[in-house]
Amino acid sequence: MPWDEFCTLVAGLMPDTPLGSVVTIRAEKDQKVIKSFTPDQRKIYRDWQKRQAAQKLANPEQLKQDVAQLSKMFASMFGGGNG
Repeated sequence: MPWDEFCTLVAGLMPDTPLGSVVTIRAEKDQKVIKSFTPDQRKIYRDWQKRQAAQKLANPEQLKQDVAQLSKMFASMFGGGNG
């Protein structure tokens, strides 16, 4: 099975399944919802965030590109750049 197809299937899991619940917790962006997580949900969320951060740190060249892009974005937002 191709990776893209697998990701599509996992993303479609219902939150009432164990795997669907983990996927839902990891994908949450709303800070109000995150603050209301149970301790177990917070651990799942925190562990996922740590893993994502470690992956970014493992690729210093990508990290440099991301920081440069972020710098350009802030510069354009606050009038310090050409876009």
